[in-house]
Order: sequence, then structure tokens, then C-alpha cells
Amino acid sequence: QVRLVESGGGLVQAGGSLRLSCVASGTIFRLNTMGWYRQTQANQREVVATITTGGSTDYADSAKGRFTISRDNAKNTVFLQMNSLKPEDTAVYYCNLRSGPLGYWGQGTQVTVSS
Repeated sequence: QVRLVESGGGLVQAGGSLRLSCVASGTIFRLNTMGWYRQTQANQREVVATITTGGSTDYADSAKGRFTISRDNAKNTVFLQMNSLKPEDTAVYYCNLRSGPLGYWGQGTQVTVSS
């Protein structure tokens, strides 16, 4: 079993920055993909950014140029640096870890961007 714990959410003004962190613990296969997703009450959960063990990244169009995903494999931790935040970035942000057919979610952290 894998446990994911997110931190770093909060309230920020438009144009500001936040850094999210997610620590994974438990039985973690060496090769995996970690990522960040977000969900609002009106929308389905959507991918924000993902990163493989080898460091390959992928971003949603809405995140390109503003957000940066990174990871520390030794600490099983993934980060999301969010800059130039917009009110439409307001959502609950979830950490995800995928390894083969298995996938795990964190409990989510609220990000609120005021205009």
C-alpha cells in the first residue's frame, strides 16, 4: 500500500506563487510516474503535470510556462511550483502516483487564488 500526503496549499492573490509538496510512503516500485491533478466542484479531475522517475515531464496547456513539476526520488517526493497564479487555478490539488496498473491518490490540498 502507498500513502501520499500533500502540503503547501493555501490562499494567494492573483499573480502570486505557491509550492505544493507530496511525500509518498509505503511499498513504492522504483519506476513510477508521479503527478498533480486538480478538481473543482463543477469539473472533473484534470491532470496538471506529471513526471517520471527518469525526470520526463508533461504539462497541461493551462500549466505550461507557469508551473514546474520536479521530484526527489531519494525522498519519494514530488513538487509543483506554481507561479503567476490565476483565479481559475482555484481547485483542490491531488497528488498521484502510478506504477504499472496501480494508482494511488493523496487526500488533496486546497489552492485558492483571489482576484
